[in-house]
Amino acid sequence: MIAKKVRCIGHCVWLTLFACAFVACSSVPKRPAELFTIRNAAETQLDLANHEVDQGNFERALHMLDEAKRLATSVDDPSLLVRELLARGNVLYYQGDESGAALLWEDARAEAEHTGEIELAAMARIYQERGRLLSGADAEEVRIAVIRELSVIRKDKLFIALGWTVIGLAEKENGHFVEAEAALKKSLDIHQQGNYLEAAGNDWYLIASVRSVAGDYDAAINALAFAIAFDRRAENPYGLGMDWRAAGDVYKKAGDRAAARNAYQRSLAIFKAISLEQEAAASEAYLTEL
Repeated sequence: MIAKKVRCIGHCVWLTLFACAFVACSSVPKRPAELFTIRNAAETQLDLANHEVDQGNFERALHMLDEAKRLATSVDDPSLLVRELLARGNVLYYQGDESGAALLWEDARAEAEHTGEIELAAMARIYQERGRLLSGADAEEVRIAVIRELSVIRKDKLFIALGWTVIGLAEKENGHFVEAEAALKKSLDIHQQGNYLEAAGNDWYLIASVRSVAGDYDAAINALAFAIAFDRRAENPYGLGMDWRAAGDVYKKAGDRAAARNAYQRSLAIFKAISLEQEAAASEAYLTEL
């Protein structure tokens, strides 16, 4: 009896362990099928870099993009690598290195197409079209090309917003001011819905530019008031300095020298406060020319 009992205990223990494999062990947390820790860190660096670009802090943005690139490379993430190239090209373009920016955007397009990132490839081509437009390419060709690329993009609202911005700039270049403002307001709607304050401020800045070129100075000043309001909410000194300088330009064109002087002085003070000496000098030059 004792022997039987020992064997029974051993058998029962084995059965219990066997059952654990199917029942009790199901309570052990499953390991995630995919990890995102490093990729999320890279995304954060990209977001921070883009924020610094909006603030005019280009060197700081490049440092953050270096880290984003390092992280993206470490996990071999095609999407992150492409977006880092696009963002870095943006910084170079704003710094005046148009050829360097064009090379990076071409690298981004090639990488996106090679890795099957269809939407990112379309986005890279929109960046290229924007560069072409600002370098004097035929505006109607650019508009048509960007509309074609936008038909491919479904997921990323910010990319869609940029596409509408480029279309708006092309329409402005063509002298189609109503269509230009309508396109820019499509970008504005996306930015406002997502609380992208700096981007919304830039949309109003561009709308003001369209209205100013069209000769509607009161409407341009009204648009700049919205740009200033958004940039104040975003605590965006660079944007505010540019807004006030643009207001000075509009007032000057409208013949209101006193208002233009006040606007240029505010722009100058803002740029001095954040130690952007080159921009401060530009605002001061406008002030001196009055």
